[in-house]
Amino acid sequence: METSLLKHQAFMRFWIGQIASSFAFQMLAVGIGWQMYDLTNSALNLGLVGLAQFLPQLALTLVAGHMVDQYNRRIIVLICRLVMAITVSVLVLGNLTHSISASMIYACAAALGATRAFEMPATQALLPNLITPDLLSRAVALMASAREATVIAGPALGGLIYLIGPTALYGSSVVCFLISAVFLLNLQYEYKTPAKAPVSMESLLGGMVFIRRNPVILGSISLDMFAVLLGGATALLPIVAKDILHTGPWGLGLLRCAPALGAVMMSVYLARRPLRRNVGKIMFAAVAVFGLATIVFGLSTNLFLSLLALWLLGASDMISVVIRSTLVQLETPDEMRGRVSAANSIFIGTSNQLGEFESGVTAAWLGVVPAIVVGGIGTLAVVALWMKLFPLLTHRQTLDAGEITRLPGQPARQTPAP
Repeated sequence: METSLLKHQAFMRFWIGQIASSFAFQMLAVGIGWQMYDLTNSALNLGLVGLAQFLPQLALTLVAGHMVDQYNRRIIVLICRLVMAITVSVLVLGNLTHSISASMIYACAAALGATRAFEMPATQALLPNLITPDLLSRAVALMASAREATVIAGPALGGLIYLIGPTALYGSSVVCFLISAVFLLNLQYEYKTPAKAPVSMESLLGGMVFIRRNPVILGSISLDMFAVLLGGATALLPIVAKDILHTGPWGLGLLRCAPALGAVMMSVYLARRPLRRNVGKIMFAAVAVFGLATIVFGLSTNLFLSLLALWLLGASDMISVVIRSTLVQLETPDEMRGRVSAANSIFIGTSNQLGEFESGVTAAWLGVVPAIVVGGIGTLAVVALWMKLFPLLTHRQTLDAGEITRLPGQPARQTPAP
């Protein structure tokens, strides 16, 4: 990370707040999972917790995007963090009074999902308001590294705290949410009140329409969606660990950590050495490596080789994430960032949810190894097809706003800039 980014106090407050919030969520996932299983002894109920969070988030995302473009994004994120703290406090109270139940957990999960529908696009849209465009790719990389670090450390910390009891874990999550809110209280940035627009279908769908009309954004978002949909094999890790690699829970833990470790290391590198040229081709190459790493992982019967493949998978995915996230923010006018970020979150959420479903169904039909290998091959096919379908993205040179894009044999064309 360059010194110039360290000097941005607004970004640093925002970054620390994000770390605290991410820790809260990672610990919370451990607590809710363990307690739900203790209460119901049912794997189906664990899946229903995820569904309880996803459905309200999906239903409210377009409305949330409209609000993010109409109101102060800092205030929206602040309110969301406070609502999350209150929601988790219900779980604390339920444990203290011994009234905790599966229904209470479902209700809190749904409330968290509904709140996340507003918090995610507001957070994504707020970031470009805090820093200059030339620092955006570094900031995206640094945000991603913090998120992946909490993915590694958060569950481990949550598991240790849960040994004391679920009340202690939920209480720790509440504290983290409140810390995040405190850092947002005095967050200073230039906010311009937009002209208020009435809620309409045209406004709600504005983000989707904008994405469809912008080949750079549409290509990058859809590339990631199909790559994760086809190549995501994380849902099958328990089966791979037990039946193919013949290892125990400790081996499964290593397999889960490997992609996040690769992502953290790559994001730190990109924060220090941002990409300068040929970003379009680099993104496609990174997704191709993601597909190849998936194939190697599927064919591996050695734990070390599997860990190496997953590490490479996480590192290559992070390159794609940083380029895609930066391009989406730079190519989107500020007055549209909330709705575009909301639409983007639908793509990401859908690919993650359906990716796990697709992996499970394909594994049931073909077997675990063929399912993973076929997914990796499918990712490579998507890369080849997308390079043909989205030439402007393929030939994108830099992460600068308003870049002049020139296709072979065509006159220069200026891409839209915020």
